[in-house]
Amino acid sequence: MQLDLGRIEAVNDPKIAPTPGPIPPKPAAPGAPAGRRPPGPGPTVINVLPAAAKASRKPRHRGLLLSFMLVVLVPLLLETIYLGVFAEDQYASTTAFSVRKEEGASASDFMGGLAQFAGISGSSDSDILYEFIQSQQIVERIDADMNLRAHYAQNWSTDKIFGLDPDASIEDLVDYWSRIVRISYDQQTGLMELRVLAYDADFARRLASAIVAESQTMINALSDAAQSDATRYAEADLEESVKRLKIAREALADFRTRTQIVDPEADIQGRMGVLNNLQQQLAEALIDSDMLRDTTRPDDPRMLQADQRIRVIRERILRERENFTLNDGTRSEGTEDYPRLMTEFESLTVDREFAEQTYRAALVALDSARASAERQSRYLATFVEPTLAQEAEYPRRWTIFGLSLLFLTLAWGIMALVYYSIRDRR
Repeated sequence: MQLDLGRIEAVNDPKIAPTPGPIPPKPAAPGAPAGRRPPGPGPTVINVLPAAAKASRKPRHRGLLLSFMLVVLVPLLLETIYLGVFAEDQYASTTAFSVRKEEGASASDFMGGLAQFAGISGSSDSDILYEFIQSQQIVERIDADMNLRAHYAQNWSTDKIFGLDPDASIEDLVDYWSRIVRISYDQQTGLMELRVLAYDADFARRLASAIVAESQTMINALSDAAQSDATRYAEADLEESVKRLKIAREALADFRTRTQIVDPEADIQGRMGVLNNLQQQLAEALIDSDMLRDTTRPDDPRMLQADQRIRVIRERILRERENFTLNDGTRSEGTEDYPRLMTEFESLTVDREFAEQTYRAALVALDSARASAERQSRYLATFVEPTLAQEAEYPRRWTIFGLSLLFLTLAWGIMALVYYSIRDRR
């Protein structure tokens, strides 16, 4: 089939009105002979493909529809029937609490904050409590008091997905516990929110209260153990400091008994006073001797007495000075080696003072530990009491249905894309 391009452009141009009948020939150019077409390119011929045939359903379309029904619609239908007919309603009880320490400064804070070096903090207690609530220990205790198996296995015959097997072992019960007890824990603030599910609203509240009570018991046990350890360590430190103080005092007493000197510093000050007095007497005796020598004869008895006085004072001064020198054999018997005595005395005094300071610190620490043991330093602050539900919120049927529809559709779409991708490569 051939078309004239000039005619098509004329029809499609909105400025040119369509005219019935044949298209008149174009006027000839001026000076051209009449009855002849002007020179130029001839009409362009366009080959038009035939119209597409009517679309029809292919086997692959029926395969996609069948796969969508098997992968998406059938599971959703079965899930809807189970959630609407067999799944039993569950009630939720919510509570919230946190571990707190007693406010106020203690004696250990005044002694330099020794508790900070022990690594004890409220956040660590909350971490321990978070693990304890999910442990087998609390499950066994509460199961012994409330018979969890009897309550959660009552609908096992009809609801095997959300129910508990009556013959479940303790490991199965602990695994089921993580489904009915949901914990939300913020490590920065230490706040913990607990949501408990049960087939009965009152049972859910009683179970939440039992968990709070067991948590309080565990925190009290931790506090008692920490206080007991602190008291025992403080008593051991005090006993050690008493022994050290006793040894230091006995060593100082032995020194005083051996040297017959209570305080070498005071003894030195006394001897220095004697030496200064002798120096003053020597000066006076020299002045008196000079005055006598100017007014009397050399053989005057008073002159001899003055010289004798000066000689005796000088000998005494030399003996007093020898008491401050080392014992090298030239010092007379009965004198003391004061430099050595001062070194030994200062060492003993430092040991005694350090032992006394250690003893006072240990005594304060023991008093603080005993005072802390008499009161509850850690406690469970429950700021939201266990609630009593009026309507069943679980299982969340619409949420489960929506999520199932989303993931099943995604899975079906991925499988279809993978299938056609593999088929196109063949």
